[in-house]
Amino acid sequence: MPKQTVAEQYVDLLARAGVRRMYGVVGDSLNPVVDAVRRHGALEWIQVRHEEVAAFAAGAEAQLTGRLAACAGSCGPGNLHLVNGLFDAHRSMAPVLALAAQIPSSEIGTGYFQETHPDRLFEECSHYSELVSSRHQMPRVVQTAIQHAVGRRGVSVVALPGDIAAQDSPDNGAELAIPLHRPAVRPGNEELARLVQLVDAAEKVTVFCGRGVEGAHAEVMAFAEKVKAPVGHALRGKEHIQYDNPYDVGMSGLLGYGAAYQAMHECDLLLLLGTDFPYTEFLPRDVRTVQIDIQPERLGRRTQLDLAVWGDVREALKCLTPEVREKPSRRFLDRMLDRHLHALEGAVGAYTRNVEKHIPIHPEYVASVLDEEAADDAVFTVDTGMCCVWAARYLSPNGRRRILGSFVHGSMANALPQAIGAQFLDRGRQVVSLSGDGGFSMLMGDFLTLVQYGLPVKVVVFNNSSLGMVDLEMMVDGLPPYGTGYPHTDYAAIATAAGARGIRVDKPGDVRGALREAFAHDGPALVDVVTDPNALAVPPKITSEQVTGFALSASRTVLGGGVGRMIHLARTNLRNIPRP
Repeated sequence: MPKQTVAEQYVDLLARAGVRRMYGVVGDSLNPVVDAVRRHGALEWIQVRHEEVAAFAAGAEAQLTGRLAACAGSCGPGNLHLVNGLFDAHRSMAPVLALAAQIPSSEIGTGYFQETHPDRLFEECSHYSELVSSRHQMPRVVQTAIQHAVGRRGVSVVALPGDIAAQDSPDNGAELAIPLHRPAVRPGNEELARLVQLVDAAEKVTVFCGRGVEGAHAEVMAFAEKVKAPVGHALRGKEHIQYDNPYDVGMSGLLGYGAAYQAMHECDLLLLLGTDFPYTEFLPRDVRTVQIDIQPERLGRRTQLDLAVWGDVREALKCLTPEVREKPSRRFLDRMLDRHLHALEGAVGAYTRNVEKHIPIHPEYVASVLDEEAADDAVFTVDTGMCCVWAARYLSPNGRRRILGSFVHGSMANALPQAIGAQFLDRGRQVVSLSGDGGFSMLMGDFLTLVQYGLPVKVVVFNNSSLGMVDLEMMVDGLPPYGTGYPHTDYAAIATAAGARGIRVDKPGDVRGALREAFAHDGPALVDVVTDPNALAVPPKITSEQVTGFALSASRTVLGGGVGRMIHLARTNLRNIPRP
């Protein structure tokens, strides 16, 4: 039996760890590994046009499955292109193993052609980043890298010189000890006892949920029912908690809506569940606050806490709910539900009058129709910027849909690459990219990846010929928009020329038909919707101090606009209030 090379051993280790794809761009120092993938059989090499796309795609795959995903870049500039996507994956807690191919090992430190030091460069966006300097070292380094990525949920980077990759592997085989399932972490008895006391002593309790409530929907609902608590959420918690939620009071933050802000500020006790909500200006300073999180370093880093509880949200609530006393009064909850409904009804009119006739097309209308026409189990990937506004306001979660975006790292151009990773997981599942024209054009070359692999991703381009969120930031800061405009571009024509289905829409009456045509198409399709660049009005009371990136400092009603089908949920919840 012929000996394995180090590259073959590396690929075999990934396959045994459950990796099924490696995204990247082939070249020089990476060639031995790519050739090993070609011959392995269990892994598929996914050829993208830009390594940043490779990292975003791997990150999306890892977020959807919770399993290890992989990407790779050749030496120097090749692996440097991975950095932005790896930052996003790491900050999204996506287990990704990145291979940074390196120059010949004998030349490291000599200023050789394309020399960089990836083991140093990727330290800030990884839990583990190491150089393999010997063939004997590789198996243990890779195992350690996998354990860090899976166990700590984030990125690991292995720098592997091309000459070492081509060498014979050591005689002793590599044995993997990979953590496949995360343990359930139960908070300590002392913290739980103190939490029970705080809940029982409070008359008005509010729950605010982040991504950490994934898998804990039933437990949050049971707790809210027992203590009569309104339930708000951050953007990353929306898909996990808003559906089937009779206690929903909306979202807080710049993109927020409804009564979440009021419920958080008018309660006696605020429970922050699995959220690292960064915008401290929206958090109350004079309310007793408890935070429950599986990541102990996040406890108390955004606001002062009365109690920090280290553990899984689900496990914590399973222990907490049976121990607390049931609240006899729904007065606070019902008042917040009523305020939530009125807030939504007041906002709905802003962008719903005569939208079927308005030209240029209201982007809110496009997002609303998209929400109605998309599949019940669709995966939406959302570009940073105004597309986040439309997703937050109009995409309706139901427990089966998923919504991915660069919600922590805030990168442009993430939606198309993430859609690639999502679609490779399941070609039969509908994947929709909500792309701004700025973000789409930044990494537009990888639309060709959809065509090359026949991926049936549906790209909806909100084409307002501008960087809309940056326009807003400048205007609120008292500056005239500058450097944000783009020439009018027919992206549907580009898609058609690339071999995909391209559909151009400039009349609102054609939006629904165009989306249906795209969804019915057996292959990649792009719907290029010409939208109104002035669709988002700036509220008159916003001050220049209130906008920094995505954060407003004090505004309660942050951006006017509709809220899609969420108002129907609010009306239903209010109708279901028990009457004496």
